[in-house]
Amino acid sequence: MAIRRILTIDNAADLAVLKRVSEPVEGPVTDELRTLMDDMLETMYDAPGIGLAAVQIGELRRVIVMDLADKPDVAEDAEDADRKNPRCFVNPEILWTSEETAPYEEGCLSIPEYFDEVQRPARARIRYLDYDGKSVEEEVEGLYAVCIQHEMDHLNGVLFIDHLSRLKRERAVAKVKKVARMAA
Repeated sequence: MAIRRILTIDNAADLAVLKRVSEPVEGPVTDELRTLMDDMLETMYDAPGIGLAAVQIGELRRVIVMDLADKPDVAEDAEDADRKNPRCFVNPEILWTSEETAPYEEGCLSIPEYFDEVQRPARARIRYLDYDGKSVEEEVEGLYAVCIQHEMDHLNGVLFIDHLSRLKRERAVAKVKKVARMAA
């Protein structure tokens, strides 16, 4: 496994890649694809984050990894809160979303140090291939629904700040650029 560089919006070349639509994975889940997912998980944990789309490391493939195990509203009980529960999604699709929406303060590894509230459908039905290539269909809600929709947006070239007003988007970009300059 390897930690990969996460593309960020303060770099014009990175932003151009982040705005592209990812291609479906053709054929079965292979060892090469599992290596990509392992690298993505290691990168996500190192960042640290709770979700990562392949495009965020420059791979224009419809692959997402996620781990919500340490989040209190997702963990089954307090004992589960420290355990890792990595999930992998190959060619994920949103089949249905609820009319009911819910606000959630989102952040993004490609937009470091910026958080803002986004309204998204409160529930969704999704279908994907898992790490082993098994087809899964399930209904999601809460943080799981927010995170999968956020990561699915990445696969379609959409950033969470694209759901905000123009003014808030401009502020987000300015803040990320300022943080990058200060870190350099």
